[in-house]
Amino acid sequence: MSERKAAEAPTCAPPDYNPRMPRLRLPARACDCHAHILGPKAKYGYSPARVYTPPDCLLPDYLYMLDRLGVERAVLVQPSVYGTDNTVMLEAMKAAGRRFRGVAVVDDEIPDDELKQLDAAGVRGVRVNIVDVKDRKPGTLPLDALRPLAERIQPLGWHMEFLMHADEFPELDRAFADFPVDIVLGHLGYMKTDKGLDAPGFQALLRIVRAGRCWVKLTGPYRISTGSMPYSDVTPFAHALLEAAPQKIVWGSDWPHVMAKAMPNDGDLADLLSDWIPDARLREEVLVRNPVRLYDFR
Repeated sequence: MSERKAAEAPTCAPPDYNPRMPRLRLPARACDCHAHILGPKAKYGYSPARVYTPPDCLLPDYLYMLDRLGVERAVLVQPSVYGTDNTVMLEAMKAAGRRFRGVAVVDDEIPDDELKQLDAAGVRGVRVNIVDVKDRKPGTLPLDALRPLAERIQPLGWHMEFLMHADEFPELDRAFADFPVDIVLGHLGYMKTDKGLDAPGFQALLRIVRAGRCWVKLTGPYRISTGSMPYSDVTPFAHALLEAAPQKIVWGSDWPHVMAKAMPNDGDLADLLSDWIPDARLREEVLVRNPVRLYDFR
């Protein structure tokens, strides 16, 4: 791709840098399991294959948001705009210390010693994005190519996180039945709510969650809702996932909400947990205990 075409990747709106304090008090050691650090652009170049161009969304901005929400721990996920160059994420993790973990994007041929270095830095998984890619083919999943990498990360105790649309995979549970590691899906399966709870792909997601092979992140309701805040059409999907396997569900802010059509305030997003998880003990499981197990917080 030429630099000119890369420069034409659409520019994202910035997040609301003034999050309000949520009405809901989050439990001690709550964890935001999905966020990105982006920039500064003047120092770190973006991949020419990117499909969007974000504004600078830096660690101090993110830490301020976490403090406003009362969130102590976080998991940074490598954004597609950096490809396999995890430098920005790793530097933010190092600066934040033991309160952060990471999910990296790596080349299939990454040497084992580099995987061990990432593990020592706090990385606990590999991300595979089959949505934000050029010329993607819906409903296709490169499992044969991913299996060797999954076998290599299995001894580290890592998982493989997929950005994918669950509705494109009505046999999702069968496809991953013998996969070497647990998988993680974001955005409640990333399926538009108007497809309904009975959509074959969502039912397959519930089956694999019940089987204990899959974790799901309660993130990005604005990405799947057909309405606006408070995204009431998302609530039944959150309830269905929690009923299927509450021990396999985590939550994340999805900060800085890249490519959101209407920019939410993070205080409002945190307050959605009151409807999604009204029971305080279950909220603590989702926000505290489950992230400890998935991301190896100590």
